[in-house]
Amino acid sequence: MLELTVWTGLAVLSFSFLKTVFPYFGEDCTYILRTIKLGARLFKYKKVKPFYSIVDCFLDAVQRQPNKIFLRFEGREYSYSDVDKESNKVARALRAEARLKEGDTVALFLPNEPNVVWIWLGLAKLGCPAALLNFNIRSKSLLHCFSCCGAKVIVTSPELQDAIEEVLPTLREQGTSVYLLSESCSIQGIDTLSDKISKASDQPLSSDLRANVNIRSTALYIYTSGTTGLPKAAVIIHERMWAAAFIQAACGVTADDIIYINLPLYHSAGFLIGMVGAIERGITIILRRKFSASQFWDDCRKYNVTVMQYIGETMRYLCNTPKKDNEKNHRVRIAIGNGVRTDVWSEFLSRFGDIKVRELYAATEGNIGFINYTSKIGVVGRVNFVHKFFFPYTLIKFDIEKEEPVRNSQGLCIEAARGETGLLVGRITQRSPFIGYAGNQQQTEKKRLRDVLKKGDLYFNTGDLLQFDHENFVYFQDRVGDTFRWKGENVATSEVADILTMALCIFEANVYGVKVEGHEGRIGMAAVTLKEGKDFDCSDTYKQVVSYLPAYARPRFIRIQPCLEMTGTFKMKKVKLVEEGFNPAEIKDPLFFLSPEKKTYIPLTEEIYRAILSSEIKL
Repeated sequence: MLELTVWTGLAVLSFSFLKTVFPYFGEDCTYILRTIKLGARLFKYKKVKPFYSIVDCFLDAVQRQPNKIFLRFEGREYSYSDVDKESNKVARALRAEARLKEGDTVALFLPNEPNVVWIWLGLAKLGCPAALLNFNIRSKSLLHCFSCCGAKVIVTSPELQDAIEEVLPTLREQGTSVYLLSESCSIQGIDTLSDKISKASDQPLSSDLRANVNIRSTALYIYTSGTTGLPKAAVIIHERMWAAAFIQAACGVTADDIIYINLPLYHSAGFLIGMVGAIERGITIILRRKFSASQFWDDCRKYNVTVMQYIGETMRYLCNTPKKDNEKNHRVRIAIGNGVRTDVWSEFLSRFGDIKVRELYAATEGNIGFINYTSKIGVVGRVNFVHKFFFPYTLIKFDIEKEEPVRNSQGLCIEAARGETGLLVGRITQRSPFIGYAGNQQQTEKKRLRDVLKKGDLYFNTGDLLQFDHENFVYFQDRVGDTFRWKGENVATSEVADILTMALCIFEANVYGVKVEGHEGRIGMAAVTLKEGKDFDCSDTYKQVVSYLPAYARPRFIRIQPCLEMTGTFKMKKVKLVEEGFNPAEIKDPLFFLSPEKKTYIPLTEEIYRAILSSEIKL
């Protein structure tokens, strides 16, 4: 007995010593063990025959808990069995009407509603990949997104019918089948689908319909903005879908949790981490059409929510709501997301209680990601040997002016030192592949970086600057290149520039993002030159950006310049413009501000500038 007491005491002292010397030892061990277990599951799924997909995981949940609520939405609830049966009906209706077969891609142009879930499940039961179209896009961007994934079928809803009608002539020319979730439609070239679904059988479908689907098959196309200008269709294979589905488990979510999803289901955060992750855990989803700061905590209390998703903007909106006495009266214990500022993070915890904020870093198409599994504010993850062994990565020195990695005399990249900001690159291997973008080999190749640490090696270029500190914490610093982030969305500068130059008065446009105090990310701004003999046409320019760009991509500030500065390789210089911002007291060039109230661009005065900084004018 005495010997046992001594050994117990020594164990406690040893653990206390380790916690003192290595304060995150316990959290590191817990996370590493979780990831090893999840990695073992993924390895098993790679080897098992027939392939065990997320659909099979869902069907197992249906067998295990048919009456458990899977989805709650606007006062309605759907059990696992309900969603299973509805997806069977969808699969049968689309197979009969659209003659779908395994491998055919179907584009979903739908708002945040439960039908996204069962239509996707129905397609997955047929072995058909789904392309998740952003419901904010229109015209040229919509056609581009639809075309590049190779789909010949698109499913949409009545509230998005106008957007489809705008491009319907082109879709018909391409032989595209358009299905509307409605009982009736008088537009030639658009077929109804709801009536066919209601008449279809809800009996299970044979797994033989997806017999050839494997871990490397395409499961989804998710669109991400980049240097191409137009959105790129990131190819999500089943292996990547499983990896994303495991994020909830890695963050400590259990089968007893209830998750609140108010992010768009066309994004990887809402769809893969949120919805697919919920299937992997077998939990209940509270789905909202869109985020509402005023109703957020009331919803959490009403539905006993324990896990929430966020982006930096939504967390800031929550902190900007009027304070109430019952703010800590809720059951939310885990928040999963990315992009929150340190000051907002601190205020969020102070106001709303001891919630474990699991800040992530990842890219939809990338092969490397981090999770901050500690309680340290302001970091996106930790460096650990297990993670780096399975997913090799490094930070390399990056020249911001030239927008390229720094190389030595041998032509190899130079690793950034601890505490130094560098470009994150992930080695492309069998375990950590980079599949690329559908129908865009050129842009896929642009994301591949060769001869990084040795001749012939191959890495994925994240396009993001990070920093590793001396305690192994990972900090996100900034984005590089021709993309910035605003309102939780990536904005491609070249796409915005193309739209601006369609205005009658604009000759050239250099688009970039500028920081605004109190806001996450960067808001759109453009330096433009005018055509000879033309003045800036506020009304026409406003009309162009509103007609062709979603709200988050519209440049709110325009700077008129006599000429645009170029680099030696004829790239537009942005660094100085970004630093100068939009202060009319310091910039002598004419400045204009996009006013949604006046529906035009108006001169940016010092009074408007001060109103923006004080948040009197909402951006």
